[in-house]
Amino acid sequence: MTKIFLLILSIAVTVCNAQKDPHWWGGRNTIVHLFEWKWKDIADECERFLQHKGYAGVQISPPNENIIVFNRPWWERYQPMSYKIHTRSGDEVDFLNMTRRCNKVGIRIYADVVINHMAADSPNPIGTAGSTADPPNKQFPAVPYGPGDFHKTCAINDYNDPENVRNCELSGLKDLDQSKDWVRSKLIEYCNHLVDLGVAGFRVDAAKHMWPYDMKVIFDSIKNLNTNFGFAPSSRPYVYQEVIDLGGEAISSKEYVHMGTVTEFKCSAEIGRVFKGKDKLSHLHNWGEGWGFLNGLDSFVFVDNHDNQRGHGAGGENILMYKQAKQYKMATAFMLAHPYGTTQIMSSFDFNHGDQ
Repeated sequence: MTKIFLLILSIAVTVCNAQKDPHWWGGRNTIVHLFEWKWKDIADECERFLQHKGYAGVQISPPNENIIVFNRPWWERYQPMSYKIHTRSGDEVDFLNMTRRCNKVGIRIYADVVINHMAADSPNPIGTAGSTADPPNKQFPAVPYGPGDFHKTCAINDYNDPENVRNCELSGLKDLDQSKDWVRSKLIEYCNHLVDLGVAGFRVDAAKHMWPYDMKVIFDSIKNLNTNFGFAPSSRPYVYQEVIDLGGEAISSKEYVHMGTVTEFKCSAEIGRVFKGKDKLSHLHNWGEGWGFLNGLDSFVFVDNHDNQRGHGAGGENILMYKQAKQYKMATAFMLAHPYGTTQIMSSFDFNHGDQ
């Protein structure tokens, strides 16, 4: 009996660690987030620049159909209407062309998947692939989802209450119930389709707002990576989960490390403090776990991301971005040179306000 238990435990640990392997080619490191780039342009970037500069992978914007919002803010990409691969970045043909070309030159593609929720209420809702929906009544026929596939309508207003954070709506976004078999099946189907199309893994948006048990069931059910894109047999998708945890709340990022790596937002906030002159450079001597961060094998780190560089998410005034060019370059160089965590850098575009 003891031997059987140890065997099961060993298998569980192996699966967990497998989902922390980003499948980089030798001599490569670092993921670059090509935020809001078109699939055709990403394919060109893989071939012309990234492969020659030692980059290992690209995080792309959510590839699924999203609602069209007036003035087309970036955050419309985080309001799903269906799981059709059709956005302003391109369609499924463009997507497959990108993954083929990028994988061929050793650049892995990681899809930003929005599986916590569907689109919020909006007048005359229509998606980027032409799908319609009725968000107030939780009807999304292009999936299809109906009212029974969602948690009850309530707003997140207490971050000291895990049930409120995970079962209520984030900014009015219709909160899916991942404990339902139908919801799980549609999310697994979507992720499996992306695997078929050649992705190496997933950045899981709003993971903090989903129950770890439900997420584990979903992740464990996703198929192995597609060997037609150069992945070894039995390779598991790399998983990195967005969990904002600066301390002082009921939900901890440590609740998610058994399923893959986790975004370490403390790193983003603290590295900004140091290179903005609010803390001493000498204090960086024990950077990483010595600062109370996650274990390096569990952490996904960055100086800034698409949210906090625009004033959303965590970190506030401590966040460095391209507009503080000198300090930003210094912080980025330090992060890339230091062995702590799996690193990511940003490549988006100039903006003047948080909705651009």
